[in-house]
Amino acid sequence: MLDIKVDLKPHFQRRTTPYHPTEFGRLRSDHMFLMDYDEGNWHHPRIVPYGPLSLYPGAKILNYGQGIFEGQKAFRHDDGELYLFRADEHAQRLNQSAAKMCLPPLLENDQLQALETLLDIDRHCTPTQEDSCLYIRPLLFGNEDALGVNPSKSYLYCLFFSPSGSYYDHSKALRLFLTKKFHRAAPGGSGQAKAAGNYGGSLYALQRAHELGAFQVLYLDVNNQRIEETGASNHFHVNQRDGVILPRFTDTILESITARSIMSLEGRLGIAIQPESIGTDAFIADIKRKYIREAGVLGTAMVVGGVGEYVFDSGKVLSVGDGRVGPITQKIYTLLRNIQTGKEEAPEGWLKKVPRLL
Repeated sequence: MLDIKVDLKPHFQRRTTPYHPTEFGRLRSDHMFLMDYDEGNWHHPRIVPYGPLSLYPGAKILNYGQGIFEGQKAFRHDDGELYLFRADEHAQRLNQSAAKMCLPPLLENDQLQALETLLDIDRHCTPTQEDSCLYIRPLLFGNEDALGVNPSKSYLYCLFFSPSGSYYDHSKALRLFLTKKFHRAAPGGSGQAKAAGNYGGSLYALQRAHELGAFQVLYLDVNNQRIEETGASNHFHVNQRDGVILPRFTDTILESITARSIMSLEGRLGIAIQPESIGTDAFIADIKRKYIREAGVLGTAMVVGGVGEYVFDSGKVLSVGDGRVGPITQKIYTLLRNIQTGKEEAPEGWLKKVPRLL
């Protein structure tokens, strides 16, 4: 059990009404949680006003990218209470990423205690409009002021919130940039971890995607033989038997907790959901012959989105089905969103009510 020290903003400086965000990720709640690690122990857990962090220029995260993050969500239900969605799964994944990047793990119970305490303090910042959430961002990184390519001896864990609107307009189908020139991860690397450098390294390809009118990049494996994932979400498609196919998870794909959730809902959806190794050429051929009827992306921030087009390195565009968000994709999105917001019953353990501690 953490002994969390609390240093709050004066009441006259704290927000008293919910945010009404018009975009994703820009706003911040009033406070953040911090905890330090050195000499083999986590210590000094504290909640303080949200603000700048102090880092030396020689910090490991700044020079060698030794850092990870997570992303999860809390939702206000009709009973007025806050609920976390699959918080235990996110805590486990943070530690899986930490192991890959030589960072010290945090006890899952400590992660949840820090999260619930901060949520209770800043619960008034949770937006209430349709398709909104309180987005949760944990960070863990090396902050030792030492040059030399080796793991840091000291670390900082930081947790903060972003009152957010929808990641994008879910009624619109997306265009993805399917490229053979850029690659996200190689076997044996850090692709399976939510490492900061994976995302920094994707920005150059994303810039090219935007030039081609695409929302994101759909990456292939390093040999361009298999479909993998986009730069910020997992990918799926729907065949003409209405079966949902996801790329089989490997050490070059970050396994989305949203993807895990969708696979667990197979029975309620009445849809067969199967991970497979998806050949690039076969995938393109199946779109052309209309065997693939829908496609989409899924992840914590995105939730579930429909893909209507793929654009290639040449600039050529290939439409999926009728180019719109398909009915299976919409069905998956609606069920998951309704579970998150309390409109439909959640499987046991998926939702955790945030206790009123203070």
